[in-house]
Amino acid sequence: MTASAGAIIRRHSKSFALASLLLEPGARRDAHALYAYCRRADDAIDDVPVSQARGALQALRGELDVVYGGGAISDAIPAEFQRVVSERRIPRAYPEALLAGFELDVAGARYASLAELHHYCWCVAGSVGAMMCHVLGVCSERAVIHGVHLGMAMQLTNICRDVAEDWARGRLYLPAELLPEEPLPGAWPPSARTQQRLASAVERLLQEASLFYRSGDAGLDQLTFRSRVAVATARHVYSSIGDVLLEQGADVSAGRAFVSGSRKLRCVVRALFEALRAKPAEAEPPPRVPEQIVRFPEHVLPV
Repeated sequence: MTASAGAIIRRHSKSFALASLLLEPGARRDAHALYAYCRRADDAIDDVPVSQARGALQALRGELDVVYGGGAISDAIPAEFQRVVSERRIPRAYPEALLAGFELDVAGARYASLAELHHYCWCVAGSVGAMMCHVLGVCSERAVIHGVHLGMAMQLTNICRDVAEDWARGRLYLPAELLPEEPLPGAWPPSARTQQRLASAVERLLQEASLFYRSGDAGLDQLTFRSRVAVATARHVYSSIGDVLLEQGADVSAGRAFVSGSRKLRCVVRALFEALRAKPAEAEPPPRVPEQIVRFPEHVLPV
């Protein structure tokens, strides 16, 4: 299973694959298993016709019942996730939030405000950040909040990078409050005026992402040295995607933004220096469920 999970992360996310190489072996194995489960669940929704998506979501929820019920699972990916859930004591509320986010996609949800988009980002990415905190052995409320924020920052960056790809699927995640005369997805490319409005919204959303990245940075001191290097690497590679978008004038028709190999290397070096400056992580009490995160109150947003 470890080999197949590693292959999945290398195929779908070079950024996360690079960062995971810097983790301790046990944490790397479990991070790969978590990524494989989340990727498989996402693909189960995205890779089927719209008419079948709701059934696929129902199947995922049934599978989650088995994962947390301790039942036998023949499929290697959810079986390995079941092991990680048990050993790392991951609260069920987190993968349930992930599936709640997928349900919004199945329903074709549109987002009127940043607050609504924040909730979606918590579901599909902040929840993964919370689960990663357990994988990395830091489960205090403070640590989980910073992990949630880092996941949300990455999701906001994804949304900005994937405007054209999502548009082709009939989706638009940019909130309506950032889009006067909100455009409806259709033929690509859209009109020059619509592209200009989309670019303005992307710039604003990247500013929002920077707030969440800074909060994620504040949690680095909760991690062990190798975990600090790995998380900081993933953070800087991902935020560099936003930098590339801004260098392109936030032009959503300029093609998918990517981070060059040399730029990724600079991200690793930067992460190493940041990890050296951070104080060592302190031992934590046994994990508990931070209920405040589960309910996603307003105070979870960065100040």
